[in-house]
Amino acid sequence: MNTRSTPAYLTVVALCVAVLAVSSSAPLIAFAAAPALAVAFWRNGLAFAALTPISAGPRRAEVRTLHSREGLYCVLAGVALAAHFATWMPSVQLGSVATATALVATQPVWQGLIAATTGHFRHGSGPSRAGWAGIALAVAGVAWATGVDVGVSTQAVLADVLALLGAMAAAVYTAFGERARTRFSTTTYTWVCYGTCAVLLLVVCQVAGVRMIGFDGRTWAAILALVAGAQLLGHSMFNYALHHVSATTVSVLILLEVPGAALLAWAWLGQTPRAAALPGLAVLVVGVAVVILTGARGRKGVAAPSPL
Repeated sequence: MNTRSTPAYLTVVALCVAVLAVSSSAPLIAFAAAPALAVAFWRNGLAFAALTPISAGPRRAEVRTLHSREGLYCVLAGVALAAHFATWMPSVQLGSVATATALVATQPVWQGLIAATTGHFRHGSGPSRAGWAGIALAVAGVAWATGVDVGVSTQAVLADVLALLGAMAAAVYTAFGERARTRFSTTTYTWVCYGTCAVLLLVVCQVAGVRMIGFDGRTWAAILALVAGAQLLGHSMFNYALHHVSATTVSVLILLEVPGAALLAWAWLGQTPRAAALPGLAVLVVGVAVVILTGARGRKGVAAPSPL
């Protein structure tokens, strides 16, 4: 075997596994017979527990430096991540998997707008003309897809709004994560994020009286699949791939989650995407791809893992 071809082969396998893992996220959330906030807590709490042995062992010296400014960014990223899960995950249960996944994929659009309005994140690198064109395409796609839901039900519109809020929160999470990652490894960074996120979601669940236990076996299996798949395996495979391909390539491939989640929801849950919304979702994905591709020109770095 040609050893030089092995890394490329493993990278392709890693990317395929990662896309499949994150594509399963929304269908599993919709499948779980439990409140979305409870699922969000267990997803992050169990992931935090799974990463604790590593943080307490090999990463112990790094954890001791969390009192730094970058450590604060880790915590703030966790706050934004809690806002993301508290909005996007209910949107999946209230509306369709296809629309919720597509709308939350607008995260790079909101990151571009953050870069255009403040120099604190992304070092002031706002969108180019092509980037603004991509943002316009994505916004047009959002208007098209969500306009269809206006005629469906108030619940569908609420689901769309929550998904968009989830995308905005994910952009803030990534922006803080970029600052935190200048000092901390992926493991330490995500360990703090997941822990902070889990604590906040637990408080919200307790205050709101959300049921946390007593679910059936299928629901617990779905929660464990979320932790092992999208939360840990998906992130790990994407981070492995980032050592061999550009962050732009990974970001564009993450968009495959949109059709992937829709196909899984159709085959597994019987959710057939509304035909009138499909062109809008397609325009949305194209617009986001343009934003990612144009935003990468002249910029290098590793993106924070997708929270999905």
